[in-house]
Amino acid sequence: MLLNQFLILAAALFALGIYGLLVRRNLVLILLSVELMLNAVNINLIAFESVLRSELAVGQVFAIFVITVAAAEVGIGLAIVIMIFRNRRSANVDDLSLLRW
Repeated sequence: MLLNQFLILAAALFALGIYGLLVRRNLVLILLSVELMLNAVNINLIAFESVLRSELAVGQVFAIFVITVAAAEVGIGLAIVIMIFRNRRSANVDDLSLLRW
């Protein structure tokens, strides 16, 4: 497959993630949108790695690092969302004034 096809797929995923991040009001869906954006970055890293063919596989190493950071982000983010839901009975972003003084 051509590099352009992977770049178009990654751009579409990233745009979908940005749209979800800006439009959604539920914290779980916002976390899902961030994951979509990180997956688009991983597609770009792997696509450029396949074109450049470096011996160190730098794109694949960075992609694995991004996957690791994304897994940690989901774990901590979902724990925060669950605690907010327990305290406020809502996971709506507009209803949260928890961090305001």
